[in-house]
Amino acid sequence: MNAMMRRVVIGTAAVSMALSVAACGKAGDDKKDDASGSSSAGGSKTIGLLLPDSVTARYDKFDHPLFEAKVKELCADCDVQYANAAGDAAKQAQQVSTMITKGVKVIVISSQDAAAIKSSVQAAVDKGIKVVAYDRLAQGPVSAYVSFDNEKVGEQQGQALLDALGSKATPSANVVMINGDDADPNAALFKQGAHKILDGKVKIAYEQSGLWKDTVANQKVTAAITQLGAKKIAGVYAANDGMAGGIATALKGAGISGIPLTGQDAELAGIQRIIAGTQSSTVYKPFKPEADAAAQLAVNLLEGKDIASLATTTLTSGSGDKVPSQLVPSISVTKANVKDTVIKDGLYSASEICTAEFAAACKAAGIQ
Repeated sequence: MNAMMRRVVIGTAAVSMALSVAACGKAGDDKKDDASGSSSAGGSKTIGLLLPDSVTARYDKFDHPLFEAKVKELCADCDVQYANAAGDAAKQAQQVSTMITKGVKVIVISSQDAAAIKSSVQAAVDKGIKVVAYDRLAQGPVSAYVSFDNEKVGEQQGQALLDALGSKATPSANVVMINGDDADPNAALFKQGAHKILDGKVKIAYEQSGLWKDTVANQKVTAAITQLGAKKIAGVYAANDGMAGGIATALKGAGISGIPLTGQDAELAGIQRIIAGTQSSTVYKPFKPEADAAAQLAVNLLEGKDIASLATTTLTSGSGDKVPSQLVPSISVTKANVKDTVIKDGLYSASEICTAEFAAACKAAGIQ
């Protein structure tokens, strides 16, 4: 089994059980299968996949290929049209327009800006196109939503930070919080969940948005260090691994080591930092079950089949729409369970994690 195929075999037993009812992406620049460039769209079995940005590693490496593979498994003659917004909400709106013009029947979208995409969702629905919100709950009349319990993700991050602080978790301990982009509704849920766990247990001494960008997160933490003092920061909450990378660099530059730093997405670099001790935790959101669930919903909607047995929860979007939803379990990851989570599930092999730079740390952690 090659490396790519290994990565496709993702998901814990708990996740598999959660999704057993369902019979059953990246980020990058537009490619030959992009909605703006392909001439093959428009058939009666065409599904569009729109992903939001080019800075989050998961979208192109996992979400896109996993989604397309599952669609093909469920519907051999279905065509998937893919486009990435590269962090540009206006570009994503144009991509929706292009897919409408090409006659796709279902659009699966992870919105770059959940509010800004509302009119585009409405335009698609007005043309008889079904819209599935993926990972982020877009505003407007979407037919279904698949993601993780994002407030729970924030709770897992907050608890991991408290666990890492141990006896140092006191109401006077200064914690810096670097949240996600406010245009992403998930960011508010992560933040809400983290505050639910952290408030009253530690002192949130500095809190800013890092916009999901490592450079911005680096700047914000650098400002926090200047404001609070390098020796007076007990830990840092980072909403995802990308930002945690920029924060880890800022901490190192200020001579700060040994303090907890959270993350999310189980990116390879984040796992390596956990092994090395420069990041304390991440949240593993198994991409295959999420992509599989979205593909099943999309194919069912395409074929006019019921989705009630799949989307068993109802969530309310920012526009007030009640949306049938399917939520996938997430898993908190620390150095103690790297082997039993991302390695066991085939997300990464030990050799991929344990490059020369991390070989000694891997050996010390019992990962070889």
